[in-house]
Amino acid sequence: MLTINLLREKKDFVIERLKVKHFDALPLVTRIIELDDKKRELQIKVNNSQNELNILSKTIGALFKEGKTQEANKAKESTVGIKEDIKVNEAGMAEYAAKIEELLVQLPNLPHSSVPEGKTATDNKEVRSGGKMPADLKNALPHWDLAAKYNIIDFELGNKLTGAGFPVYRGKGAKLQRALINFFLDENQQAGYEEFMPPLMVNEDSGFGTGQLPDKEGQMYHVTVDNFYLIPTAEVPVTNFYRDVILDISEFPIKNTAYTPCFRREAGSYGKEVRGLNRLHQFDKVEIVQIQKPEKSYESLEEMVSHVEGIVKKLELPYRILRLCGGDMSFTSALTYDFEVFSAAQKRWLEVSSVSNFESFQANRLKLRYRDAETKKTVLAHTLNGSSLALPRIVAALLENNQTETGIAIPEVLRKYTGFDIID
Repeated sequence: MLTINLLREKKDFVIERLKVKHFDALPLVTRIIELDDKKRELQIKVNNSQNELNILSKTIGALFKEGKTQEANKAKESTVGIKEDIKVNEAGMAEYAAKIEELLVQLPNLPHSSVPEGKTATDNKEVRSGGKMPADLKNALPHWDLAAKYNIIDFELGNKLTGAGFPVYRGKGAKLQRALINFFLDENQQAGYEEFMPPLMVNEDSGFGTGQLPDKEGQMYHVTVDNFYLIPTAEVPVTNFYRDVILDISEFPIKNTAYTPCFRREAGSYGKEVRGLNRLHQFDKVEIVQIQKPEKSYESLEEMVSHVEGIVKKLELPYRILRLCGGDMSFTSALTYDFEVFSAAQKRWLEVSSVSNFESFQANRLKLRYRDAETKKTVLAHTLNGSSLALPRIVAALLENNQTETGIAIPEVLRKYTGFDIID
């Protein structure tokens, strides 16, 4: 959430930057400032009334000391109206504050200056690429056919149990899932991330804190009786560890990792682009989260991108890293890098990770602050997160890119986790 001070001090800058995200901020920003002006007018009235009360209180005390009880009581009666004015004006301020927040949450985060212009994914900019492209195999099968051939993922059974988008992993398919999760967690721990195992459901405050609510409630599974939400990513509970927290500057950088199943409704998704593991309603993902000082957050972002790149390299997958354009960025992000791996049978790139810096956008919602060592004032921290990694499309690429006449070869780095070197 953007701050009132930013809107007031840099109104034109905010409006221009949000145009990069193809968002017309002028009406909202203008209305927010108008409401804040009215709120400030009431604040002045309250302050004046409080000063008047303080003066009267001293006068009343002096009159009682002088024995002028009648005059003191008369002066005391005049305070009733002043207190009522304060009560009315404070109620008005609260009403304006609620209206302001209702509008503030509709404003996206400002994109970083390096975010390219553009409207769709085709306008994203490739930063770099790596890995060896797979050989052009004859009769290469897509992963959904390989899953059936080797009996490692049962899409139909998942459909029977729940519905489309809820696959059942079995045999070596289940072991591959577990191997990837453990590999990712081990890599993250070695890079200094502390592992957590958070709840899979969160309350409304948590959803608001990281920006899923009120923006993405249609994409989240809602447990209506208890008003809980199934998490779309571990980012939500892990970042909310620090909601309403004032950190000590010595705690930076905070580096957390967590494995969780993730749940997304993916409303409106259909067609060949979502077949098999390409888009699921329930999937496994390992997440990394950092809380950092503002002046260090972009350094941390690059470090996180390099870390994820290292993991993808170890999996021996061809990959590319994209800097997302304004039109393809999330509501909450200031700068996002997407990782894509190449799918041999589908002949297309599959997104497997997003690594983002949210700057103070989430922190303002979370009231996540730290105390400045010199000024002793509280300052909003910066939050960052990334997939490290999401499993479904990684599995799809591993199956398709490593298929041979005798089976599916397992990358060397995973064999100590799987206990086998081929799926046959």
